[in-house]
Amino acid sequence: MAKQHLKDLTNNHSFFEDVWDVARQIPKGRVTSYGAIANYLGTKMSARMVGWAMGASVYAKPKVPAHRVVNRVGLLSGKMHFGNADEMQKRLEKEKIKIEKDMVVDFDKLFWDPAKELML
Repeated sequence: MAKQHLKDLTNNHSFFEDVWDVARQIPKGRVTSYGAIANYLGTKMSARMVGWAMGASVYAKPKVPAHRVVNRVGLLSGKMHFGNADEMQKRLEKEKIKIEKDMVVDFDKLFWDPAKELML
């Protein structure tokens, strides 16, 4: 999706703001998935839209820790949105999250489920 198109979406969809609000609550050293955020927001089938929101989060203020959102098995599937291929991994490793072959090590242990952690 083109960056300008993503910027246009952020101006028109409060869904992106809802996604960013959830992502901002992910604690340092923890990760969640696109699907977990979608499920929490009551749109279980919208994981792809959550991914678009993460890609567009460069336009969000305050900042969004998009590096803490990975796919359902812990893969750094959004790493292309960070400018350089290693940036997402570097940010996670700075928070003491170990990454091997683009995967979060101990994903199940580090997984933060907004449906369990946040009150609706």
